[in-house]
Amino acid sequence: MHEQTQDWEGTVYTSPPRICLTLPLPPSINEQYATVNGHRVSTQVARRFKRTVHAVLRQLERQGKLSEALHYQFQQSHLALLLDCYFTTPLRRDLDGGLKITQDAICEGLGLNDNRVVDIHLMKHIDPLHPHLYVELETVPDWHFDKEYVLLS
Repeated sequence: MHEQTQDWEGTVYTSPPRICLTLPLPPSINEQYATVNGHRVSTQVARRFKRTVHAVLRQLERQGKLSEALHYQFQQSHLALLLDCYFTTPLRRDLDGGLKITQDAICEGLGLNDNRVVDIHLMKHIDPLHPHLYVELETVPDWHFDKEYVLLS
């Protein structure tokens, strides 16, 4: 999972450990929750999306692309999440509407607390024939919180 690249001066860089997923588009925020007997509950569409994400993660494990070592690195590190949305039309959906459900589904599927995510990138593209979501989750090995604050546990 560590990829090496070289810049024009010959310096070699090693990319952080990461996984890449192609998923269906998450349901819009309006499709994610319903009110039943006065309580907000996840819709069937939202639960189906989460099951799909978990199945994709299990497939990566079976293919050896999500090893125990990589899983351990995700558990021990801060994380960066990139979501590249390919919608059918440019203006029908908000870019951020599927962020939380996707972040939750991936982190739940990996047994991670989503509070480990410290960097998020969202992008919007159009692919009318094949709408989908491309996701990258990678470790952020050198993340530091502001030094002037003390974190009390």
